[in-house]
Amino acid sequence: MESLSYNPNLVPWERPAPNNVAGKGHIEQPGKVANIVWQTRAAAPSAYENALGDALESAFEGGAQNPQDIVRAFNAAGFLTADSQPWTEERFLSEMRRLGA
Repeated sequence: MESLSYNPNLVPWERPAPNNVAGKGHIEQPGKVANIVWQTRAAAPSAYENALGDALESAFEGGAQNPQDIVRAFNAAGFLTADSQPWTEERFLSEMRRLGA
């Protein structure tokens, strides 16, 4: 059997041909498409919701890993619920469900 330096069974290489039809006329043009800012909301976040987001970031930066840790961080920072009550785990989970709905 002779030794070959190539594989004779390989299919010859063909240059890929671009598809001139796919997507033609369907590419969004800048400034021509509606920009939906609040895709899953009826309105912009309230001041409370923004403060809650900031408090969550601080809690996670401080090492919070579960709801109990987050509640501890909120209460230690003096961040109160929307009705000005201290946080409990039940209130926190309920608020996350409400905001995530």
